[in-house]
Amino acid sequence: MDISVVIPLLNEDESLQELYDWIAKVMQSNRYLYEIIFIDDGSTDNSWSVIEKLSAAHTEVKGIQFQKNYGKSQALDAGFDMAEGAVVITMDADLQDNPDEIPELYNLIIKEDFDLISGWKKKRYDNVITKNIPSKLFNAAARKTSGLKLNDFNCGLKAYKNEVIKAVKVSGEMHRYIPVLAKNEGYTKIGEKVVQHQARKYGETKFGMDRFVNGFLDLITISFLSKFGKRPMHIFGLWGTLMFLFGTTSAFYIGAYKLYKLFNGIKTILITDNPWFYIALTSMILGTLLFLAGFIGELIIKTKSNEKHYTIKEKLNF
Repeated sequence: MDISVVIPLLNEDESLQELYDWIAKVMQSNRYLYEIIFIDDGSTDNSWSVIEKLSAAHTEVKGIQFQKNYGKSQALDAGFDMAEGAVVITMDADLQDNPDEIPELYNLIIKEDFDLISGWKKKRYDNVITKNIPSKLFNAAARKTSGLKLNDFNCGLKAYKNEVIKAVKVSGEMHRYIPVLAKNEGYTKIGEKVVQHQARKYGETKFGMDRFVNGFLDLITISFLSKFGKRPMHIFGLWGTLMFLFGTTSAFYIGAYKLYKLFNGIKTILITDNPWFYIALTSMILGTLLFLAGFIGELIIKTKSNEKHYTIKEKLNF
């Protein structure tokens, strides 16, 4: 199979038929062997009914229905798990991504051997205040933190080698950072392509300003995980040990100095009246807790299972 198109969606029943027609036209004109995987992330409209009709009429259309709304990352993870195409292309279901970009994205992966191509919506049709400016700030922070020189981490239109999407695990709200996750797995040939952004034709956006706040928090998380996710003892154990040594050294010095004064008949105060005693005690406690955090983190990594954080209610054409 040449291409798998993975499309997560939530309440997009008005656009699905038009989106399928557009994708099918592009695929058939280029003679691709393809599949389209729609992941219904707990829609409350008629989205699943439309997917059922499309899958009944076209064997290349496949559907996954979640038991409830789990989020875009979980929807993409489910689609990635099922995708069989040599090239996997993701796009949103709201018709703001242009299927005419598919052939060039496919060629960049197959002919130029990129691991991943991320779309860049250079000219946007979103609200400047609530979308464009926050997006620019977010992308600047993501570039600085990740080291990837991408202009648009948020763009839903991306293309991957199949091996890349099988190697990354997308959970929480990490879909924005799939290029970073891929880089962390050793896939470094990551490129970017300017893509056409369409004005929304149906419905309204599912994302508000909170996605940028969550995005920055996720950026901190993924930055930490990329460095210490597989060896938490290296960070927690190190700082825990240093703080514990500082605390014990300080406590020993306070006790020894007290004994010295008593031995020489010098007037002194109670150890508990010395503020350094409490600093030393706090350092010892925090050091112990940090060390235990690193130890527990190592145990979790060794024993964790690869359980999925979503429940599939129904599948079509698999």
